[in-house]
Amino acid sequence: MSIQFDAESRTFHLTAGETSYILRIIDGGYLAHLYWGKRLRRYDGSNPLQYLDRGFSPNPNPDDRTFSLDTLPQEYPAYGGTDFRNPAYQIQRADGTTISDLRVVSHQIVQGKPSIDDLPATYVEDEHEAQTLQIHLLDSLLGLSVTLSYTVYERRNVIARSVRLLNKGAEPLQVLRAFSANVDFRDDNFDMVHLPGAWARERHIERQPLHKGIQSIESRRGASSHQHNPFLALARKGATEECGEIFAFSLVYSGSFTASAEVDQFSTTRVSMGINDFDFSWSLEPGGVLQCPEAILVYSANGLGEMSRTFHGLFRERLCRGEYRDQVRPILINNWEGTYFDFNADSIERIAEAGSSLGMELFVLDDGWFGKRDDDKSSLGDWFVNENKLEGGLNRLAGRIVDKEMQFGLWFEPEMVSQESELYRKHPDWCLHVPGRNRSEGRNQLVLDFSRTEVCDEIISMVSGILSSAPITYVKWDMNRHMTEIGSATLPPVRQRETAHRYILGLYRVMEELTTTFPHVLFESCSGGGGRFDPGMLYYMPQTWTSDNTDAVSRLKIQYGTSLVYPIISMGAHVSAVPNHQVHRSTSLDIRGHVAMSGNFGYELDVTALSEEEKAEIRRQIELYKTNRMLIQFGGFYRLLSPFEGNETAWMFVSADQSEALVFYFRTGAEANSRVSSVRLQGLDEGSDYSCDKGGVYGADELMNSGLAVPALWKGDYESIMWKLTRETDITH
Repeated sequence: MSIQFDAESRTFHLTAGETSYILRIIDGGYLAHLYWGKRLRRYDGSNPLQYLDRGFSPNPNPDDRTFSLDTLPQEYPAYGGTDFRNPAYQIQRADGTTISDLRVVSHQIVQGKPSIDDLPATYVEDEHEAQTLQIHLLDSLLGLSVTLSYTVYERRNVIARSVRLLNKGAEPLQVLRAFSANVDFRDDNFDMVHLPGAWARERHIERQPLHKGIQSIESRRGASSHQHNPFLALARKGATEECGEIFAFSLVYSGSFTASAEVDQFSTTRVSMGINDFDFSWSLEPGGVLQCPEAILVYSANGLGEMSRTFHGLFRERLCRGEYRDQVRPILINNWEGTYFDFNADSIERIAEAGSSLGMELFVLDDGWFGKRDDDKSSLGDWFVNENKLEGGLNRLAGRIVDKEMQFGLWFEPEMVSQESELYRKHPDWCLHVPGRNRSEGRNQLVLDFSRTEVCDEIISMVSGILSSAPITYVKWDMNRHMTEIGSATLPPVRQRETAHRYILGLYRVMEELTTTFPHVLFESCSGGGGRFDPGMLYYMPQTWTSDNTDAVSRLKIQYGTSLVYPIISMGAHVSAVPNHQVHRSTSLDIRGHVAMSGNFGYELDVTALSEEEKAEIRRQIELYKTNRMLIQFGGFYRLLSPFEGNETAWMFVSADQSEALVFYFRTGAEANSRVSSVRLQGLDEGSDYSCDKGGVYGADELMNSGLAVPALWKGDYESIMWKLTRETDITH
């Protein structure tokens, strides 16, 4: 059994893979957190909660000065009783007061994993994969019922948590905060790891020691954002890629979020994560429900690398869905950086023909094919074909491309509207706006109000019409600005602060309908590149355009950081022209290819303008990727050298059966009289020998402990090398 309940001590022992998570109902019905870490055979209380008389920590029971919620490690803490730390939730009554007091009333253990209404979440394909504990708490005065759900995967170091609030009372309640997860640790001996960034510089790894007070990350932008990713981890001091404890949190949500670590006066740490409560509230009428997004908790006893591979396996196999979940992804050519808005059917066909001759498999027509879209000032929302550019329409163009043995894909930006568009002229109130206030634009566009059913219905209808009109097998779904003037014309005043979350619910509904109706279409999400690279989007769209920055050197950090949480198969990575269009750096085609093929491979340049030498190199890259595509997209990923720590980067891929491995090494800057470098490998079958395509046969133990020598590199800056390793013998048998 993955979940055990000791009725005498009222203790729950949850086991997930090699992880134990232990909580207890203590006197008074409070739910206390006891342990999260390496799996225990049983729990006998060797490290019990200790109650002390703490000055200025008030007591719920005046007869017991040693007990205070201010010092109790809790599972879902409130504010206003005797705990002064960050609360996991906050409720306002009609009289304006915000005091609440949840107590455990019952629990149940369910085989499998129940689905979550209207929100993306991880899942099981067989009920024996997991068990779920549902703990029901009640504030009898408010009539507020809260269900805490804990799903433990039998063979993964994963606990999936979610929270459901139900108003069982007679009066309306206002939810001011409702986080998805809270964990109270008994010490603060951690570093906080997270993924800050900006447009074209997403998900750089940052690590700093915890300090007294609150350290937090958040998005207030209506999207998970380029600036912060909905991920936070606590790493034990000294923890590395290969060793040390990691406690990680990831939110399955695509809107504004917050995650924080609070170190209190007694050096204990509280981590909480959920929908950002800034400018948020939710009106809970009698009988009303608020379902919070799912939070994924991952424990690793063996460093950041094991943590990442746990996330990768879970998200690839039990978050992503659909026909493409387990299929290799096609090598694509996207015309954006090759043409921008300046194209017609003939020029597009020439690019597709050139791409096909080089071995590419999918042509993607980017922005500019619809309405009167000749620049970024008009036509978003007018999802009909611009026949001045594409005479004969999409079906004719797509047919010509399919005839060249290429699949055909299309770019959309369905969540936006241009003021210069037929849709906006017909429905000017369909965008997010506040009466009497300016309608701020970003990239000359406004945000459609997806909290409104009629807006969502219209977008579903228009996009469905296009997808039904031609043999389209791929969609790039873009979103190029964040929310301002967040308000809805149809919500009453008491619900205006629900707009941003209702938008996300509407977006999920649109995506659910479209991806279900068109299962043969591979959907890729995008938000100015990686501005909405989050687990919520992966549920609907199994890959994401990692960044608008296609520079190989910049991508080393972007892809390395992204790999901390997200599987390689989910990361779109393209070779583009030089000088690069974002940073104006010139790099070799060799390093551009090696970086891009370390993800979901493609090209974004004018292939009709390539030299014969460049075409030959691209053919070689494509053939190499096709040979190793299964290994890269579905193999285990190991980070070897960090671009955040020096001039060198290295990573590798290992097949599930450890029979093959692919190792990449990158050096960004040439140095005079530099040291001789080597790379210590990981993940190989220690009892086997491996042959190297560069020559030699080596024991896996030697490769992982002594390392693989990097040959002298003489071409200057921005060099790379790749090794292919194949298992030869098993010397232990």
